[in-house]
Amino acid sequence: MTEYDEPTGPTPVLAVVGRPNVGKSTLVNRIIGRRQAVVEDRPGVTRDRISYDANWNGRAFTVVDTGGWDPDARGLFERIAAQAEVAVSLADAVLFVVDATVGITDSDEAVVRILRKSGKPVVLAANKVDDQRAEAEAYGLWNLGLGEPFAVSALHGRGSGDMLDAILAALPETPMETFGEAGGPRRIALVGKPNVGKSSLLNQLAGSERSVVDDVAGTTVDPVDELVTMGDRDWRFIDTAGIRKRVKEASGHEFYASLRTSTAIDRAEVAVLVIDAGQTVSEQDMRIIQTIRDAGRAMVLAFNKWDLVDDERRYYLEREIERDLVQVQWAPRINITARTGWHVDRLVPALDKAIEGWETRVPTGALNTFLGRLVGEHPHPVRSGKQAKILFATQPSTSPPTFILFTTGKLDASYERFVERRLREQFGFVGTPIVIQQRPREKRKR
Repeated sequence: MTEYDEPTGPTPVLAVVGRPNVGKSTLVNRIIGRRQAVVEDRPGVTRDRISYDANWNGRAFTVVDTGGWDPDARGLFERIAAQAEVAVSLADAVLFVVDATVGITDSDEAVVRILRKSGKPVVLAANKVDDQRAEAEAYGLWNLGLGEPFAVSALHGRGSGDMLDAILAALPETPMETFGEAGGPRRIALVGKPNVGKSSLLNQLAGSERSVVDDVAGTTVDPVDELVTMGDRDWRFIDTAGIRKRVKEASGHEFYASLRTSTAIDRAEVAVLVIDAGQTVSEQDMRIIQTIRDAGRAMVLAFNKWDLVDDERRYYLEREIERDLVQVQWAPRINITARTGWHVDRLVPALDKAIEGWETRVPTGALNTFLGRLVGEHPHPVRSGKQAKILFATQPSTSPPTFILFTTGKLDASYERFVERRLREQFGFVGTPIVIQQRPREKRKR
């Protein structure tokens, strides 16, 4: 997607599944057109970021790389199958990657059973087809019963165009639902680390025991979509609490939680981060906040279990918020007790503020009048005898608000943060990240 494209809502999601070391991450890099997924010639090196923006023939979609973690022989099939189940439950279509040089394995067949049961469209990629001999072996994958195997070489790009055409055919033309005032309900992702009360909050909002609630972390098995009426409007909530209890390995737990959370955020308009007010703001909370910001989604912070917070904890919590959440001071904050429903009604006004900020557009004239005054009063510092200036600015898109600054030179990061702070003071932007891109003027060639 170019920087000038206007986002039209959540993009379709393609999950890339397959057993370790079949070349999933290399193929993801080929699809997204840049080397971003971690690639190494040993199984299980995909660990961190798992979702990427992709574009083919003018159509945008999200790619979720389920590379996984370092496997051992014990329980390998079960982990691959569980990984596929999570990905399939969250995706619009699936790219199933098989190593054509190895052929069909028991774990491939286990994944095929899950794919058939899901009813989701599947594109079969026979990877590592680098010569005529491998191409002949790829035809044996017809036996999987998933239709035509697309012979590709992720490393060299062979056959990737035909595969991408098939992927576009499998993905919905537009998201399954439309969002916003003119379309369907707003889509809200409930996110947060396990056992902070996400399912309790969803049950309170829905007025029923729709999600399984237990004191054991990770008892929600599947993502639960719930249509909830609040403030005379319908809202669609996604509960992302779930990580499967049967997977005992810590890396597996973290992987599932990360996969569910990042994919749900990508599909949402607003992410409600639920934090246990009785516990210290954790590194995991900070990672989820960064995922929301990176995805460009609006955000609301919900501090849950407020009935358990005494005066001493309240004092320390305020200090933690000042120290750790300084980068997201713009996010509306509500204090709630999901178990009893105390102050849960404050969620709707907070969501409305966040959506309004997320969709705010500043007219070009007003934007440049504001920046002209700002630069006049607070010019950029002089660096090496030169002073960068903002010549002109425009806001090409909203959701999130994105600004392009045309400048005479590169602005300091601190000055860019100053501009963002003043933009918020002037125009609001409550509950939304702001994207600022610089376009330094090219030096004239003599």
